[in-house]
Amino acid sequence: MERCLLLEERRQERLRLRQQRVQLWTCRERAAVLWLHRAVGIPSVLALFALVSRVGDGIAWYAVMASLPLTSGGWKVSLYMVALGAVNLVFYKALKLHTARPRPFVDCTDIRACARCLDEHSFPSGHTMHAVAFSMLLSHFYPAVEPLLWGFTTLVALSRVVLGLHYPSDVLAGAVIGVVTAGFFLVVV
Repeated sequence: MERCLLLEERRQERLRLRQQRVQLWTCRERAAVLWLHRAVGIPSVLALFALVSRVGDGIAWYAVMASLPLTSGGWKVSLYMVALGAVNLVFYKALKLHTARPRPFVDCTDIRACARCLDEHSFPSGHTMHAVAFSMLLSHFYPAVEPLLWGFTTLVALSRVVLGLHYPSDVLAGAVIGVVTAGFFLVVV
């Protein structure tokens, strides 16, 4: 009986320490978002990031998917993009529902949302996940446009934090998932 109580106390202590680390990490991320949000608080710059974020929401990728069949071998790449987008969407929806992490502007009243949100949860960044995955896939088939793709992807990822919609770890997680799913597609398909 005493051993069970001791084990339970240790488990509770580990849980408490883990919660403290998560709170500390969240405070640091909130401070980073707030700093970046204020540093780039010029209305015209925010408008530019809002535009990049909106285009990165799908408009650019749908346009690429629609135009690829006009190129040699483009049908195949376009279908890969559709399949990759569907796989990423499943990961995105599952993680959003499972983690239910509030967005920075919900957690901190000093941060305001400078663009419209597609849903209420922050983790992971779907914009970044899709941008990284599509850029990786397209870079493989069309290396000449790689700098353009990665430049746009970087702006999309940065825009999500600047606009107060995501924490840096949301963007990083989205990027990692995008790399993993695109890497899987490139190896398997």
